[in-house]
Amino acid sequence: MNTSIQGKSVSFDNQYLHVKLHDDRIISTPMHWYKELFEATINQLSNYKFICQNSGIEWPDLDYHLNIESMLFSQYIHDRHEFKLAA
Repeated sequence: MNTSIQGKSVSFDNQYLHVKLHDDRIISTPMHWYKELFEATINQLSNYKFICQNSGIEWPDLDYHLNIESMLFSQYIHDRHEFKLAA
């Protein structure tokens, strides 16, 4: 676990989940990557808490956990896959 990647706040819109880190970087990934979150209500999405020394996010109403570092890895994998499809 890379404890330098720690969440500070979570926001979302119709398309993206945004996580602001303690160093003020923002990670944004498509909501459709997370089926449980994509199908959740605004109230369910708004009820989150940071866990594991702020390296993860829990949505208790959904029984869903997300490791923030995995958002970066998922973005990398997705970008590589899109690049291979375009080649």
